Amino acid sequence: MSKKTLVLGASENPERYSNKAILALRRKGHPVVAIGRRKGQVLDVPIETDMQAYKDIDTVSIYLNAGHQEMYYDYILSLHPTRILFNPGAENPKLEALAEHQSIECLEACTLVMLSIGTF
Repeated sequence: MSKKTLVLGASENPERYSNKAILALRRKGHPVVAIGRRKGQVLDVPIETDMQAYKDIDTVSIYLNAGHQEMYYDYILSLHPTRILFNPGAENPKLEALAEHQSIECLEACTLVMLSIGTF
């Protein structure tokens, strides 16, 4: 079952884990949208710089440290995702509490590992 995923903190740099996540998500057939600091493209996924009104987001996969997430709190919650994945280095108890208050599942987990072991 494909899960539309927003990669927050996306990068065109192939060394970045957000880039590797986009590649892995697309390889597994998941629709992906992406927001980063700079516009760009990874495979068929454009990286936007502004907060788009995406529909039907299942998963938000975060690749920003907690200090850079605050400006996205309301935006992330407005998307009503099923879950938020806080990748290593992106752990954020404040956003986690806000999301769980809205019945959004929060996981401190690595998107790449979840995809590789089939738990995504």
